Amino acid sequence: METIVAITTPAGTGGIAVIRLSGDNAFAIADSVWKGKSLSSVPSHSAHLGEILASDGSTLDQAVATIYAAGHSFTGEPTVEFSIHGAQWLQREVLTRLVEAGARPAGPGEFSQRAVMNGRMDLAQAEGVADLIAASSKAAHRLATRQMKGDFSRRFDVLRERMIELASLLELELDFSEEDVEFADRSRLIALCSEAKAEIDSLASSFRTGRALKDGVAVVIAGIPNAGKSTLLNRLLEDEKAIVSDIAGTTRDIIEDTAEIDGILYRFIDTAGLREATDEVERIGIDRAEARIRTADILLYLIDPTSPLPPQLDRFDDIRSRLSDATPTILLCTKSDIRPEAINDLSALIPSSGTSIPATDNAPQIISISARTGDGLGALTSALKKLATAGHDPAAELIITNLRHYEALTAASAALSRTLEAMELGLSADLIAQDLRESIHHLGLITGTITTDTLLHSIFARFCIGK
Repeated sequence: METIVAITTPAGTGGIAVIRLSGDNAFAIADSVWKGKSLSSVPSHSAHLGEILASDGSTLDQAVATIYAAGHSFTGEPTVEFSIHGAQWLQREVLTRLVEAGARPAGPGEFSQRAVMNGRMDLAQAEGVADLIAASSKAAHRLATRQMKGDFSRRFDVLRERMIELASLLELELDFSEEDVEFADRSRLIALCSEAKAEIDSLASSFRTGRALKDGVAVVIAGIPNAGKSTLLNRLLEDEKAIVSDIAGTTRDIIEDTAEIDGILYRFIDTAGLREATDEVERIGIDRAEARIRTADILLYLIDPTSPLPPQLDRFDDIRSRLSDATPTILLCTKSDIRPEAINDLSALIPSSGTSIPATDNAPQIISISARTGDGLGALTSALKKLATAGHDPAAELIITNLRHYEALTAASAALSRTLEAMELGLSADLIAQDLRESIHHLGLITGTITTDTLLHSIFARFCIGK
């Protein structure tokens, strides 16, 4: 396979840059630009000091070459990694020199793609590598590491093998269709398919949590003017991000920033106070606030105990009626340093306010807090973590973070639903097997057991060039 080369460290100037060379002629190309011990004759996983030479024989840089033999590298191919000084000019010169010597510039994700093609990892593991590089929180890092190590793949492979066994029994029936024999007991098949579907559905249901943990949980802070939204944002961010004043309507546009709390990345979004707008600029800010509320992963709705409570609950009920039932919400009774008893007034008022809060299993938790003093902040962050993980344990469970995997799982589940329906209706084995094969196909797409050039291009095009 032709030899490819790329800079694997981030763009820019640093102390060290690494250039990776991988392919059948990697050692020969490396030796052609190298002054030092012959890299073709040294053992795998060894590092050697030497010089990289320009085309005229002059020294470009003193460098360290690390050698990986075929079958023992990331790609599975002979690989050389040059650690050079990090000047951007020097990086370009060494890269150009290796291309002149016979290497080809690598495409996006081409090293990882070769690792998949050479059996060093499967497709899901390769996507875990990309997620690991992009991880922006401890939770995202943990999920990506498990995927890269193959935890997901082993789970999917067990599911797929189980369904292949079922399909083989049905296929055997088709071979003996004229004898009218039944190798696959239908009641047993129904039980096994139901178990597989339940497991697939459980994995798919974790996607909302996984997406939020991977990309950051969008937490929208809303309420009437002067409820303490900007003060709360500053407290959560531990920074004076938003202007705070006693003037109602100070915040007129979206203010957003991130913070990692207990290993989870949150995107906190402060919005304009919700009321009847007094001017056109404020109206635009309120419209934007309501739009962001509809996209929230979690809604923090602040109740100001120094203002009349019923109108605030009515507005909250109106907003919540337009949210997805799956959008978790926390009601924050603010300014506990001023009115610590207000949470009791709020709790007593809710049943008679006409709000739908007590009528649903998704009823929001009510927390008393002072954004100014930090009182109640611990209860809030604990509630946020519980809602962000939605009952899943990222440290112990497999959680789906990849949209492609989620779509494959839902397609596999739909095919299994048709399989179960066909069996319950007593349809023939060939019709049952068709839907079962489709479910197997979709699970195979996750790990790359079944691949197409279009699928591979779509996945690896999103990788960085050095990986």
